[in-house]
Amino acid sequence: MAASRAFVGLAARSLAGLDAEVTLPQFRALVVLAARGPQRAADISAELQVAASTGTRMCDRLIRKGLVRRSRSTSDRRVVRLRLTPAGLALVQEVILRRRAELSRIVAATSVYWQPAVTEALAAFATAAGEVPEQEWWLGFTTSDGQAEAEAEAEAEAEA
Repeated sequence: MAASRAFVGLAARSLAGLDAEVTLPQFRALVVLAARGPQRAADISAELQVAASTGTRMCDRLIRKGLVRRSRSTSDRRVVRLRLTPAGLALVQEVILRRRAELSRIVAATSVYWQPAVTEALAAFATAAGEVPEQEWWLGFTTSDGQAEAEAEAEAEAEA
């Protein structure tokens, strides 16, 4: 439980002091969009295991903050997907860099205890918790960066 509290504290500190006030659940929604690309609000709600109405309200707040925007599918106008804005992507990048720096500091301070068994156990823990492997997450994250901006520009031109 102490390690769990330490990880939650690390997550909270990585969000502290940002211009956009974002809660941990809101940040989790941003990460879903960064990792998986455009999603329906219902998909984000399911991923975060919250009621659909809760997920929709959360996404509405992120839209008002300018971190997420809605777009209609070109193939089915009834489908509305949410996607990160450039500001939302920048926020996710900043938080991830902050977390990585703090985790690096912690691991360096405890390096004598990090043996292959500990690393393997933590990887198994993350997999069992349903986390996307780091390599896949960053691959989707970097791919969606330029793609999201290009799609946003194309849709903005289409709406104009």
